Amino acid sequence: MRLERYWWAPDQALTRNYIKDYASVSSLYEYDPWDERSEKRRADRLDAGGSLRADRDGLVRALRDYNAAVGNDRAFDAIESLRDPRTLAVVGGQQAGLFGGPLLVVYKAVTVIVEARRASQRLGRNVVPVFWIAGEDHDVDEVNHTYVLSDALAVQKIRLNASPERRTSVSRWHVPREAWDDALAQLEQTLMNTEFKPELMDRLRSIADASATLSEQFARTLAWLFGEYGLILIDSDDPAIRRLEAGMFREIVLRQNDLGTALLAAKQRMEQSGYSPKVELASDQAHLFVFHEGERKLLHRRGGLFVDRKETVALTESELLELAEREPERLSNNVMTRPLMQDYLLPVLSAVLGPSEIAYWGLLRDAFEAFGLNMPILVPRYEFTLLEGTVQKQMAKYGLAFEDVILRLEEKRSQWLEAQGALQIEELFASAKAKFADLYAPVVETVSAINPGLGKLGETNRQKIIEQIEFLEAKAVDAFRNQHDAALRQWERIRLSVVPNGKPQERVYNPFQYWVKYGGGWLRELVDMPLARDGHHRIVYF
Repeated sequence: MRLERYWWAPDQALTRNYIKDYASVSSLYEYDPWDERSEKRRADRLDAGGSLRADRDGLVRALRDYNAAVGNDRAFDAIESLRDPRTLAVVGGQQAGLFGGPLLVVYKAVTVIVEARRASQRLGRNVVPVFWIAGEDHDVDEVNHTYVLSDALAVQKIRLNASPERRTSVSRWHVPREAWDDALAQLEQTLMNTEFKPELMDRLRSIADASATLSEQFARTLAWLFGEYGLILIDSDDPAIRRLEAGMFREIVLRQNDLGTALLAAKQRMEQSGYSPKVELASDQAHLFVFHEGERKLLHRRGGLFVDRKETVALTESELLELAEREPERLSNNVMTRPLMQDYLLPVLSAVLGPSEIAYWGLLRDAFEAFGLNMPILVPRYEFTLLEGTVQKQMAKYGLAFEDVILRLEEKRSQWLEAQGALQIEELFASAKAKFADLYAPVVETVSAINPGLGKLGETNRQKIIEQIEFLEAKAVDAFRNQHDAALRQWERIRLSVVPNGKPQERVYNPFQYWVKYGGGWLRELVDMPLARDGHHRIVYF
């Protein structure tokens, strides 16, 4: 397996500058990720204490119980090390996804593991890898499916054909057994038959059999893939974790004005710098959810109360504080308070983030300070495109560089078709239609002078003849494409392998599409490779 570095610019201008010109955006963040001294500065800040912090012993107990429940006992040593106040953590997270979700999930886990290992070596102290599962999220339609490329060159959607009755969190939705069986059957039917397939499907079935919820299935999948590296798993909707978060929920309720002011001021600064925040912010947002009658509802501040959009819930500040104290499992963070809660729970040395996350974290520096916290180092997660040997050969056959595929593949394909004679066919028929129009125009003109009715008939006749020429042209084009069908399928395979649905491969395909062909060795190689922290994309040549 060979790697090649490539600059695939993020869509977010702020993230592009974070990677390429950090000085220009440094006022929005706390630590320069490219400065080797940042880790020591961040560690010293955590050692100094003085910030809101969850109980470490309680955290260890909650993590042990949860990781034991999802079969991740190989992470116990790393969990126990968190009792030591000098142990730090590298944290990255994602929503739970069917069969592990897209490739970017495993790439984030790989980054977390590698960053923790290197930070431990550089600082000479324990730094543990932690994967934060956003089980509190309620948008099931975002996570109830995954994609694989079928042998018929189709991006096949594998879906859980079930939905929760209420708008509840993914961790509270119990998936029916028949939905698991159906999704597994879809996957088995779509994946190619290989020597690795029987063992893979057996493993995924056993994971599904042991999982009541989608987030549990996700956690068990990560435990299988990365437990050997001591990757600690945490579900944000775990009731034991929620109880530890009670103190921070209380502070979020009490400091609503400070939080709102900090976020809106950061948004204004970001816009003045020429960036467009992708997170909607309004002065009445409470940045908290509450579970009411099983549904997760976003709270707003209105007339001295905390209410949901339809005002089915209305809580005073005192009532919300009492909820935080007595029933913290009924509260939940939004995208702006989740990073604060993460820092409250864990000694976060650095957070591993995707491009969009780095951009919206630019709103949070003042919010951290408002709670006496300090924004951690933000590390761009690794990005990869896997190029299989067959695709490499096909790209070489047509003289395509990686950049050609992601930026100008249709242009290159059109040029190739023209070189094969497609242009001559188009030109031949275009010339025939033009010559016919020139020859037939005097005929229509003459008969119109004899009888205007004949002129109309002549126009109709002319159009029918043009239609017959175009019919023959379409047949000729079809015949040409059939003649080059094998080649055109190769062009399509290149496109679907690298930019399926017009998106980077890592955002679409499930890892097991590659596991079924090559086993899991390629994933272990990525964990063991000495990759630099540089924010660049990497092409993986199988």
